[in-house]
Amino acid sequence: MGRWRPPSAKSSPHITADGHARLKAEFEQLWRVRRPEVVRALAAAAAEGDRSENAEYQYRKKELREIDARLKYLTMRLQEVTVVEVRTRSDGKVYFGAWVEIVDDDGNERRYRIVGADETDARAGLISVDSPVARALLGRGEGEVVEVVLPGGRQQLEIVAVRYDTA
Repeated sequence: MGRWRPPSAKSSPHITADGHARLKAEFEQLWRVRRPEVVRALAAAAAEGDRSENAEYQYRKKELREIDARLKYLTMRLQEVTVVEVRTRSDGKVYFGAWVEIVDDDGNERRYRIVGADETDARAGLISVDSPVARALLGRGEGEVVEVVLPGGRQQLEIVAVRYDTA
């Protein structure tokens, strides 16, 4: 059995305006602040002499490669994404950008916001539109029960509330 894995499915190109602003801010911070700092530190380390045994030089080269890789990803991703305007809806249905309150089989209440793949944050309750939970919730309304297949098994989730505010 080899290490080869099939490529993962391409993530959704949708993103909220807040998520787009965060990606742009990250790009600007890396390009204008962090990268120049690392380049200066790399030049200083290179000036110290033998580069083959210079741990600082090796570390800074690796750090610069990682920054450049992230900048390349952000450049490509910012060109691919489509900012979706989240509008307040009164039909009680779940769409991109919605905050959804759900209750699972065990009576646990959770609150999620359906966002783009680049803005997910489990601790803040931001889940990707590509996730199994979000896919099950999309287009459904308050009071509906949906079944989701999760790594831990099947689970039923009841949609308690749907809101489109920013918090």
